[in-house]
Amino acid sequence: MNALRVIQAGSVPYQEALEWQRTLAEDRIAGRLSHDVLLLLEHPPVVTLGRNSHAAHLLQPAGIEVFEVERGGDITFHGPGQLVGYPILDLRAYKQDLHWYLRTLEQALIDALGILGIPAERNPGFTGVWTRGKKIASIGIHVKQWVTWHGFALNVTTDLAHFDRIVPCGIQGVEMTSVDREAGRGTGDGLWQESVDAVVKGFENVFQVNPILKNGPSEALRLSAVLNRAHA
Repeated sequence: MNALRVIQAGSVPYQEALEWQRTLAEDRIAGRLSHDVLLLLEHPPVVTLGRNSHAAHLLQPAGIEVFEVERGGDITFHGPGQLVGYPILDLRAYKQDLHWYLRTLEQALIDALGILGIPAERNPGFTGVWTRGKKIASIGIHVKQWVTWHGFALNVTTDLAHFDRIVPCGIQGVEMTSVDREAGRGTGDGLWQESVDAVVKGFENVFQVNPILKNGPSEALRLSAVLNRAHA
């Protein structure tokens, strides 16, 4: 089984996390990084525009940062209470097939939601994960020389009103939902950590990896220091 270093980094500004991903991916491509990484974190409120985005899908641009990035897909929102995952994987150790990778990411989240007691499924013709006709997780990836970055966003306790700013993923009329809404759970009963644990288990099951957990702010600070030195 491939080792997967899982880092819970807490709340990280989008620009900083983007730089982390790009540096880790370049290191993985160059062979300076010998293992795959899964960054799990939250962002302050931000909107990102993928390669296929349309300006008309940003309905309320005032008062929020907007980033144009290299991932596929249209427009999405990130914010507190949303579990964002950035897998830095070398697909040469798995399968060199982007469609396989997208479907496997979806399956990892479907498995995770099953652990949380939420029935989840794909929506034919779209990328992401749905439950009971509502979208609960978005996916957008970038791959260079078979190394991945960007990834997924699972709404756990997200304030869904933020999605009124955009046409989520460019899908007119889509209804967004979250783990706490679908599970009927409060936000103060460990739901966030349960969701993290479920996602890690989903990755372990479908990618057949051995997760090595590196949790807490100190690990995130250590990673940040390493990457900052790499830029120096």
